[in-house]
Amino acid sequence: MLVYFRLLSESFRFAMNALRNNKLRTLLSLLGVTIGIFSIIAVLAAVDSLDRKITKDLSSLDKNTIYLMKMSFGPSEIPRWKREQFPNVKYDEYIYMKGAMTNTEQMGYQIFTKSESIKYGSNTVTDINIVPVSHEFIDIQGLEFEEGRFYTESEANSAAPVVVIGDDIAKSLFEDSDPIGKKVRLYGQRFTVIGVLKKQGAGMFDNNDSSAFIPVNFVRQQFGDNNEGLVNVIIFKPEKGVDMDAYKAEVTQKLRNFRGMKSGEMDNFFINVFSGFTDFIDGIISQMNVVGWIISGFSLLVGGFGIANIMFVSVKERTNLIGIQKSLGAKNRFILFQFLFEAIILSVIGGIIGLFLVWIIAMILTKALEFEFILGMGNILLGTGLAAIIGLISGILPAIAASKLDPVEAIRTGM
Repeated sequence: MLVYFRLLSESFRFAMNALRNNKLRTLLSLLGVTIGIFSIIAVLAAVDSLDRKITKDLSSLDKNTIYLMKMSFGPSEIPRWKREQFPNVKYDEYIYMKGAMTNTEQMGYQIFTKSESIKYGSNTVTDINIVPVSHEFIDIQGLEFEEGRFYTESEANSAAPVVVIGDDIAKSLFEDSDPIGKKVRLYGQRFTVIGVLKKQGAGMFDNNDSSAFIPVNFVRQQFGDNNEGLVNVIIFKPEKGVDMDAYKAEVTQKLRNFRGMKSGEMDNFFINVFSGFTDFIDGIISQMNVVGWIISGFSLLVGGFGIANIMFVSVKERTNLIGIQKSLGAKNRFILFQFLFEAIILSVIGGIIGLFLVWIIAMILTKALEFEFILGMGNILLGTGLAAIIGLISGILPAIAASKLDPVEAIRTGM
């Protein structure tokens, strides 16, 4: 063990000498490993950070939640021109399905609409996300309140001018004063603030902090049920443990019956299961990982050739020293490990530089974009391990060549 420790120490010293004595050549040769490790770990760190963000944003939602609408969350085999002819789901369909469906914990109705401005006194917040929903939405999405409440069923059905606002809107409009009971202007009318949501933070798919929730019937009265500029959705939250295939089949059959569709006629709606959407996102993330590995692989290949070049030059420069070591009794194995360790150390140095660059960029982007880029320990170990493997593979041939040198010939050649 002591011999190998001394061997590792000498290899490290030779690697440092290579860096000091041939700075430009060594740095250029290590550049490939640095870029390769940087590329791979940067992609993996970005994808991991994105995956964590998505998981966090979706954690409050049940993966079995179903969105019945005229659009599909993912790719569809139905041509786009055909999909554009699909009708919006209607409020009376929601009322019918609510009474007809079995094994359903909650069912709600939502309209996707454009952003608006909200005003209180001289303060105005623009581009807020208007979320017109039925009263069940609070139980479907699990909204948490800083103060106040959500609107009741009677308020929702009567299209009462009440609004629940996010934390950012409350602070921008009211600053330090209590928002509850205050009147704000939205859609040219006065709305009473009845609730303020807890601070959530920006999400990938929604941002409740800059959202305003209003009764869906208010928007129906304003724009009608057949407005092509709006997208209507019926949201289903099935009971726990329900057979999802059977549940989707029931949704399909009930809506087809209500619409009077004939047997063999193509469905003119989509049943989007939230788990299918998350699977679609996971597929995209996996593809991003694969593309990152392919692109980075070329850099690692170039880096491997660079390390091999350094080691072949090192063998040539130290031929005389190798001959002396062998003449003093050094075994071929000792010489082999010496150059292998040196190649690994050089490659790991290049990898550490790449990891350091990823860490610096992650810190900068986290502060600039308010998106948490995470360089996890797993990726650090992976980057270091990859660098060591590249060094091992790249150093094998030079190390073998060094270990097989004839001591007499090596001394004569080095003189």
